[in-house]
Amino acid sequence: MVWIPGGQFGMGSDDHYPEERPAHPVQVDGFLVDVHAVTNRQFSEFVADTGHVTVAERAPHPASYPGADPADLVPGALVFQGTDGPVDLTDHRLWWRFVPGACWRHPEGPGSSVEDRQDHPVVQVGYADALGYARWAGKSLPTEAQWEYAARGGLDGAPYAWGDEFTPDGQVLANTWHGRFPWENLAPAGFRGTAPVRSFPPNGFGLYEVCGNVWEWTRDLYTARHPAPAQSCCAPPDPRRNPRGGDLRGSLDSGTGLPRRVVKGGSWLCAPSYCRRYRPAARQPQSVDTASNHMGFRCVGKP
Repeated sequence: MVWIPGGQFGMGSDDHYPEERPAHPVQVDGFLVDVHAVTNRQFSEFVADTGHVTVAERAPHPASYPGADPADLVPGALVFQGTDGPVDLTDHRLWWRFVPGACWRHPEGPGSSVEDRQDHPVVQVGYADALGYARWAGKSLPTEAQWEYAARGGLDGAPYAWGDEFTPDGQVLANTWHGRFPWENLAPAGFRGTAPVRSFPPNGFGLYEVCGNVWEWTRDLYTARHPAPAQSCCAPPDPRRNPRGGDLRGSLDSGTGLPRRVVKGGSWLCAPSYCRRYRPAARQPQSVDTASNHMGFRCVGKP
């Protein structure tokens, strides 16, 4: 872990997706944070010590999925499966599949393995799995403000964790999708899935892969927009200190009624043509019961 000194920064962005707005001043206290996402090696130690069974390894509860065929309520998780050619980018069902048996040990389903991916970020973990690991390790999950402040690496206002350009001088600085999504993955850095941690240069705080590679869970409940800063006729707005996310009711998934948490950073599936979320300000909601093969996490020091 590394120590992130407290400070003020501009959280969010007015230049990209609506859920990132409005940009507003925030003050965070200093904290410790993992230098990289939790790996398969680290997560396996947690499972061996505790016997933890992940969300993907348990059958979904029928009450959470009214009307579902009981035969479909089996252990498994979401797996990306690229298409054969161009498709309607508004329908994510064309490239996501629920695969029975997919879990952190078998990220793409039965037949896949993490034996040769011990230093890759663990994926196929739900919110409870990330939180369980953090507590076992004597740590916590970051708030959205902590995560974004750390990811910016001191470059307040820059769109990327490394500066103003996505590929400065042609350099590929994050594990993201290059080519026409979801069928043409050019993979200039050589990765067509997750990359081992520390594969790309760290940001200004020494943190690796804060953008791209895997989305990362935070402990904040999701709200569709950031709160607007207080207005004043005479002075700039005061920064919010150590802010937290939305309320439980506002975070609920309209389909399942389950809470959604904020995830940050984008993943290896983020593409300029589809999901420009490989930025510190980017954010998405994720239902707490969902596991997929582009979702991981990192921890912060226990408050």
